[in-house]
Amino acid sequence: MLLTDFDYELPEELIAQTPVEPRNASRLMVLHPAEKTVEHRHFYELEEYLEPGDTLIFNDTRVIPARLFGTRQPHGAHVEIFLLHRREGDVWETLVKPGKKARIGDTISFGERLTAKIVGNTDFGGRLVEFIYDGIFEEILDELGETPLPPYIHEKLADSERYQTVYNRERGSAAAPTAGLHFTKEQMAELKEKGINLGFVTLHVGLGTFRPVKAETIEEHVMHSEYYSISAETAQLIMDTKAKGHRVIAVGTTSIRTLESAATAVGQIGASAGETNIFIYPGYQFKIVDGIVTNFHLPKSTLIMLISAFAGREFVLDAYKQAVQERYRFFSFGDAMLLLDKK
Repeated sequence: MLLTDFDYELPEELIAQTPVEPRNASRLMVLHPAEKTVEHRHFYELEEYLEPGDTLIFNDTRVIPARLFGTRQPHGAHVEIFLLHRREGDVWETLVKPGKKARIGDTISFGERLTAKIVGNTDFGGRLVEFIYDGIFEEILDELGETPLPPYIHEKLADSERYQTVYNRERGSAAAPTAGLHFTKEQMAELKEKGINLGFVTLHVGLGTFRPVKAETIEEHVMHSEYYSISAETAQLIMDTKAKGHRVIAVGTTSIRTLESAATAVGQIGASAGETNIFIYPGYQFKIVDGIVTNFHLPKSTLIMLISAFAGREFVLDAYKQAVQERYRFFSFGDAMLLLDKK
């Protein structure tokens, strides 16, 4: 398939710059792929589409303050380091700007407490960086780092926690699993009280999720690996849900990729952890996921390809055209979409 098959026109003013309050006041476009119908609702009405016994799966990753600003020694030139993934010990995969001048052996200073040395190159044009510090790295990072926002968001975020889900607990992401930003603690409690199961997996969002597709044919694109884990408890919850004839609804594309990576067969899943570079695009047969809560995604992105694999490319792109006409808000702080068919 061609990359241009997943393109659409989006007026820039529809790219949400700030989140709505409260979180679940955002709009919700409901897609029924089998019937090819669309409804326009609000996120606080989500429970109307769920049934007791259904299971929602959330990605509980937490965004780290992954953007660091320092100076290259001894020249004093300004350098930005963007943390992507911890390899081992204090060595991280990173993106460095300006990258052309970042050479192996260079030292970058972030003040008295933190120094970085470039120790290698990555296969995606990044750098391997080893950090040297005095104290606890996570505490230093909280002090010196900035929470990264996507490049299409130009407004300053008043509260950095607004770019975190309310259920985050596992530090490690370079970007938020944005579908989860719509949930409030109160709404999650209400869903649980109604008999909806809440399960959690972890995928640390890195370059694989937001790396642009440059290949003209999408089959040539290779995803960068990201760390994921699913516990025995969550795997059993999913198996029980399936056995009772209920649905597993993934909250966000990262949850989808985790579930489908951990699947052992259609309807079968087990506890696992490791690296995944799964790339889901039309033609893929889903093994676990029966429904999706997601945001509106960038044109020609791997994320819109994933959603198209679930609901059909033409139907998804038609829905996106409707979203533009109805003035939905797009991307990370934008509105949500529910793709779900009754069994």
